[in-house]
Amino acid sequence: MQVKNPPTLHKTNKLVDSFGRAHTYLRISVTDRCNLRCVYCMPNEGIKWKSNKVLLSFEEIERLATIFVDMGIKKIRLTGGEPLVRRELEVLVGKLREIDGLETIAMTTNATLLAEKAVALKKAGLDDLNISLDSFKPSRFLEISRRDDFYKVMEGIDQAFTVGFRSLKLNVVVMSGVNDDEVMDFADFAFKNKINVRFIEYMPFKDNGWTSEKVITFAELRDRIAARYKLTAVSNDASAVAKDYSLEGGKGSISFISSMSDSFCATCNRVRLTADGSIKSCLFYPAETSLRDAMRSGATDEELRRLILLSMSLKPEAHPPAEEIAAQENRTMIEIGG
Repeated sequence: MQVKNPPTLHKTNKLVDSFGRAHTYLRISVTDRCNLRCVYCMPNEGIKWKSNKVLLSFEEIERLATIFVDMGIKKIRLTGGEPLVRRELEVLVGKLREIDGLETIAMTTNATLLAEKAVALKKAGLDDLNISLDSFKPSRFLEISRRDDFYKVMEGIDQAFTVGFRSLKLNVVVMSGVNDDEVMDFADFAFKNKINVRFIEYMPFKDNGWTSEKVITFAELRDRIAARYKLTAVSNDASAVAKDYSLEGGKGSISFISSMSDSFCATCNRVRLTADGSIKSCLFYPAETSLRDAMRSGATDEELRRLILLSMSLKPEAHPPAEEIAAQENRTMIEIGG
């Protein structure tokens, strides 16, 4: 069934796929490198980092971002790997801030380097910040991330509160038998602090050890939390990936990203640009088109637009079942940028 969007959106948005979905959200990976080695993101054997000359330069990112905004993108999120390992990222944020028509600049980070960068990022124009943290226990953090940086992350979170970004979210990948016993600790954190804690269902990617038995659905997570807190569903944008709930009497809120148990493909408005300049129309769809190669071969802006539209026209209606995703040949999570 085709997705219906308001006619006014179609008039101003050229990024409409063959199923009627208008795209307003671009995720840009600025590097495939990361200073953590999270088990659900990085294969056990690691990956071969791409050389700097293969990655898009800030100028190339700015050029493509400008084209995407002209075509209808309103929000850009910077991702990695870990985006803050890319030097002077605040310079890129400042360049993006100058793009006419871009409403929101966001970033997802593991926060290990955030304490020293938060002020500069806010000053450069970063609006929203998502921080990834899967355990409040230092020893478990080490097991999941394979790096002993827990206290750096907590320092980064404290600094994010101090700086005061417009929106602050905490992403938690919940894995059965790994960290699901901390679900209430994270709910308590949301209750006590002005932050949105987002519980993410464990998703399959290349060599990340996913099995269906490790997935805890949003319905189960919601019921656990509802045993302690009164939850009220909060209406949000039709294209939002998260199911949002307020916590009665609390400072913050909680959300659930139900990619596995209740997908949101029908209202997807996202497109992705990898660190090496390939456009991916779907996180779980292996096909991609290199905008970097076209740019470096002298493509005009109009030619780049045509490549973008071609990629959008090939976007599938929905991702396949989880077992098929786990078996298919695709980039690892860290290479895509989430």
